[in-house]
Amino acid sequence: MLTIFLLLQFVFPFCIAQQNINLRSMKYSTRSSGEAALWQEDLRSRLSRLMKIDYLIATSETGLRLSPVIIKTEEKGNYILKEVEISSTPGRRIKVVITIPTWKMTEFPAVICMHGHGGELYSVYKKDTPDKAFATDLASNGYITIATTVSQHNIYEDNMTLMGERIRDLMRCADFLESLPQVNKSNIGCAGLSLGGEMAMWLGAMDTRIKATVSSGFLTNMDQMEKGHCMCWKFPGLRELVDYADIYSLIAPRYLLCQNGLKEPPTDFTVPLAREAIKEIAVIYDDYGKPDNVSLAAHPEGHVVDVPSLMEFFGKTLK
Repeated sequence: MLTIFLLLQFVFPFCIAQQNINLRSMKYSTRSSGEAALWQEDLRSRLSRLMKIDYLIATSETGLRLSPVIIKTEEKGNYILKEVEISSTPGRRIKVVITIPTWKMTEFPAVICMHGHGGELYSVYKKDTPDKAFATDLASNGYITIATTVSQHNIYEDNMTLMGERIRDLMRCADFLESLPQVNKSNIGCAGLSLGGEMAMWLGAMDTRIKATVSSGFLTNMDQMEKGHCMCWKFPGLRELVDYADIYSLIAPRYLLCQNGLKEPPTDFTVPLAREAIKEIAVIYDDYGKPDNVSLAAHPEGHVVDVPSLMEFFGKTLK
C-alpha cells in the first residue's frame, strides 16, 4: 500500500507534468508585430515539414502545370458551373467544381468551399446538407467558387500524410483560381463546416494568399478532439508543437470568422470552448493592431453553417 501511495503522490504527477511540458512548445504569446511574423514563418515551416508538403510547395512555386480538362459544363442562371480535372501533384489528378458568374464584370472575388466528413464533390452546393448550400449562395451573389473532395481517409501517394494531401489539394484550388482571368487575385477566401472548418483553418493558416477565412463548426481545443472524434486530424509531432488556437493564429492579421452553434452537444464544438480559444487567437491580432479582423459568431443552431453571417463577412472582406 505504501508503494502505491508513493506512486500516486510523486511518480504519477511527475509523469503528467513531463507530458504537459512536451506539448504545445510553439504556443503563441504576446510579442511585437515583427516578432509575431517571425513566429508565424517558423511555425508554418515546421508544420509543412511535419505534413510533408514542403517540397510540394516548392514544386508549385517552380510552376507545376495544372493541365485542366473540362469534364462538363452547366448553365445555372446567373452563373456557369464546370467540373474540371487538374493536377495536384506531378503524379496525381483531382476533380474540382468551379462556378463563374455570368455578370458583366471583369473580375470577381473567389471562395474555396470545403465540405465536412462524409461529404463529396458537390456537397457544399446542396441545401439538404449541414453546409446549407453556402457555395450556391456565394455563386448566385457574384463570387467565383471552387470545391474539391477533402473527406478521403486514404493516403494516395507514398511519403505523404493525410492532412498534407488534403491541404495540398486545396492549395492547388487556389493555384487554379489564380490562373483564371476572372478572379480578383487579391480577394480570395475560404470557408467550410466541421472537417471543412478544420480545412479552412489549415488553408488560411498555411496559404497567405487567403485573404478571409470562415471556419464553421470546428473551433475548439485538441483535448476535446481526443474524445470520441475521428482522429484523422492528428499526425505525429502536431500536439508537441501547437493547439488549434496557434494554428488559427497563423491567419493573423488577415480576416477570420469562426462560427459555433449554441446547440452543439457537450462532446462536440461547444461555444464555451470556442470562446476560450478565440481569446487566445485574439492575442496575435492585438499584437498586429488588427483586433477587429477576428470574430466568433455564436449562432442559435447546431452543427451547421450560419449562412447569413458568412455572407455578411465575405461581403465586407472580399467585396
